Amino acid sequence: MIRLGYACINTRLPAPNRTCRLKNASPERIIELAAENLTRLGPILEWNLRHGIQVFRISSDVIPFGSHHVNRVAWGELLAAQLTRLGSFIRSHGMRVSMHPGQFTVLNSPRAQVVDNSIKELEYHTQVLDALGLGSRHKIVIHLGGTYGDKRQSLKRFIASCKNLDRKIRSRLVIENDERCYSIADALQASQAIAAPVVFDVFHHRWNPAFRGRSLRSIVEVVTQTWRPRDGRAKIHYSNQWPGLPPGTHSKTINVREFLKFYNEISDLDLDIMLEVKDKERSALKLMQSLADC
Repeated sequence: MIRLGYACINTRLPAPNRTCRLKNASPERIIELAAENLTRLGPILEWNLRHGIQVFRISSDVIPFGSHHVNRVAWGELLAAQLTRLGSFIRSHGMRVSMHPGQFTVLNSPRAQVVDNSIKELEYHTQVLDALGLGSRHKIVIHLGGTYGDKRQSLKRFIASCKNLDRKIRSRLVIENDERCYSIADALQASQAIAAPVVFDVFHHRWNPAFRGRSLRSIVEVVTQTWRPRDGRAKIHYSNQWPGLPPGTHSKTINVREFLKFYNEISDLDLDIMLEVKDKERSALKLMQSLADC
């Protein structure tokens, strides 16, 4: 069974990622915005349920400046009622959520300060999912980072940093291949070293391929083996190239024909597929309708 999802915002509803400028980030403003973001997240989850969408990525900005030192607000306590209601809704309807820290979360940086800040970012994301009362099948997706002129040593630094992470973070961590530095083969190597599942990004694989000559299905099958029962269903990311823009630019909307070709390869597998497209829920609905018409 394949389940489809989308990331962070629903284009038909208010976005749950309001923030402010750093100079205006008073404790009162932070908690006000965080409360509003959580209030906005509820209708999105309800909309998803009504439309049969059980997979969703929560914006990293749901709590403004979540890992920044300016945010010293005890938001987990102050917003406990909202967080509990949202988490209960997610659990009771069998939904699955994830989070995906931004590009500045780099565990293999040669700069200690960058690694420290990255760990704080992962601590924040873990705190959000914990505050929602969600188990370890609700994941935090990260990339392997940069190569810094020595890919082998950089991968070693990533592995070493991961092994030093708190157990609660490691239980949620998932590794994703990228379009330039680290292929799916590299992600699988890191996965074996730190016992973390792998998210296979099909679009990134197009621009940074590995296992040449092997079918996408065979790669997906290898990736699913990195997911243990406590991790939940294997998850992959899917998008298309935006025509006319630089290679690696996610498309505005899904190419139904290309997706159905891929879907026919893996339709008998139990997978969650996160669509990384600009029109969000609209592509999810379009694909669900196309699959229903097949």
